[in-house]
Amino acid sequence: MGVDKIVQLVGVLVALVAGVMDGFAYSALVIAVLGIAGGWFIAAEDRNRLLVAAIALSMFSGALGSIPGVGSYISDALGGLVGLFGAAAVTVIVLGVVDKLKP
Repeated sequence: MGVDKIVQLVGVLVALVAGVMDGFAYSALVIAVLGIAGGWFIAAEDRNRLLVAAIALSMFSGALGSIPGVGSYISDALGGLVGLFGAAAVTVIVLGVVDKLKP
């Protein structure tokens, strides 16, 4: 298992835990940094999938909130993933622009 996979797995774990626990000290900063690092390691052929996943998560993260008992936890966990994927998506967009501008 490489560094890229470890960073991505830790990012998902932290985002899920922070979402369910209603955050912890500096949780948004930790999620953003892990998202940026995870986005750096995304392969060029997987960038479109990440962007689509980030858009889909941001649109539908609250859709499961109406499930009795566990809906709020699921929505909160997905909300943490929205932050992680959002930071990774911004990194992928910047890397794409840099790749286009390189000679």
